Amino acid sequence: MREWMKYSVIGAALVVSIMWVAEIPAAAQTAPAVRHMPDGKADLNGIWQAMNTASWNIQDHSGELGVPPGLGIVEGNEIPYQPWAIAKKQENFANRKTADPTEANCYMPGVPRANYMPFPFEIVQTADRIAIRYEFGHAVRTIHMDGVHPEGVPGNWMGDSRGRWEGNTLVVDVSNFNDQAWFDNAGNFHSDALHVVERYTPAGDHILYEATIEDSKVFTRPWKISMPLYRRMEKNARLLEYECVFYLQEEKYRNAPFQ
Repeated sequence: MREWMKYSVIGAALVVSIMWVAEIPAAAQTAPAVRHMPDGKADLNGIWQAMNTASWNIQDHSGELGVPPGLGIVEGNEIPYQPWAIAKKQENFANRKTADPTEANCYMPGVPRANYMPFPFEIVQTADRIAIRYEFGHAVRTIHMDGVHPEGVPGNWMGDSRGRWEGNTLVVDVSNFNDQAWFDNAGNFHSDALHVVERYTPAGDHILYEATIEDSKVFTRPWKISMPLYRRMEKNARLLEYECVFYLQEEKYRNAPFQ
């Protein structure tokens, strides 16, 4: 009898403990700690990587040879193309194996694609600017924290990035693009009117990445993508060398007809 009573008391104590934990607000149980810099801003320093298949196709897609199946990162899974642009996207898709500026020709991936290619990238943060170094092709972005885009600057692959803080969220306004980059290997594209507003919200060892995309020449309205970015946790994690241009030239030489 005494043994039975002992286990009953232990069981009751466990039930009370479980009920007490259950009463703690969900936010208090699950909210991950956010690291901060000496100036009080959220600390985004580290090596990060997307773990999805968006670089192949930012929308839902099935698998095929060389393309893993995946869920899309586009809100609602719909890209609001203007009628003429639908045909252009389809043309790009048909020619993707040779026409993709990044995968097939080693040009810079652009924004936001650089953040979800299957390669890691490093964020290096200071008080007045933030640099993002990408493993693919040694691409680099500098996010200036003065919030002012220069005028009269020709468009380029990675655009011009200007940042500000909203609490722990880094908000980056990106413009001054060229019209060459694609969003993915499926041929989704933009013009030189592209305007991207990114949001990086840290939560422990991942970042919630969101980007709102506008392009009055190609789309009928703004649209949004979102995904988590994960911190690389391996010992001595670092960016390695991915020499896309060298590999491309080597491949062309290997496949060239013998003279």
